[in-house]
Amino acid sequence: MNDTVMIVDDEEDLLDLLEYNLSKEGYEVIACKDTKNVRDILDEEDVSLILMDRNLPGIEGSEFILQLRNEGYEIPVIYLSAKEKSEEILEGFERGGDDYITKPFDLSILKARIKALIKRTKGESELVKEGDILYDAAKKCFFIEGRELSLTKLEHDLLLTFLKYKEQLLSREFLLEEVWEDALNKQPKTVNVAIKRLKEKIDPQGRKEYISSVRGEGYIFSVKREGT
Repeated sequence: MNDTVMIVDDEEDLLDLLEYNLSKEGYEVIACKDTKNVRDILDEEDVSLILMDRNLPGIEGSEFILQLRNEGYEIPVIYLSAKEKSEEILEGFERGGDDYITKPFDLSILKARIKALIKRTKGESELVKEGDILYDAAKKCFFIEGRELSLTKLEHDLLLTFLKYKEQLLSREFLLEEVWEDALNKQPKTVNVAIKRLKEKIDPQGRKEYISSVRGEGYIFSVKREGT
């Protein structure tokens, strides 16, 4: 699967140029003229890196990145900006940037930095955030509202599978094959028991309804976005 680069820039000519050249390099490219739909895209797509302009309509680019960082989004960011003073560049890094390239720039250098940053961050701890659930792939730990969950390996694998296939109807048979793998005596009721225990751990008050059952069909996992 190719890495996906999101470009946020209101200069249409530059947006087209970057989209064309990065596509030729094998990247999937998502182009945005402003930040309006960025959060929705990040929640739906596996974005590897963001190229972010700072002079944007509505909100200054580094302020937007700071908001994303405070909300738990960890996607690496390279600023592409005409702001070139030392204090402006420092401000960009302080607000969550991983690299900074001033305009005008050398396209070959930009491509090299994109490649290097994606390669480096892939080796670091991967954090996956869905609503109030945070998963640290390096530590194999789940957190809900900052509270670390105490899960068995089976419960961990089950929750990870639900997270991977969120908003999709998963049959008991599918879960048995996906989670239990080579276990002997696979029975649909085994899934029911495991899900009941998992629900007690991730939603002890029964208020959030992460996992919904569909009679005779299976289960659907969904996470409400913060603020909804």
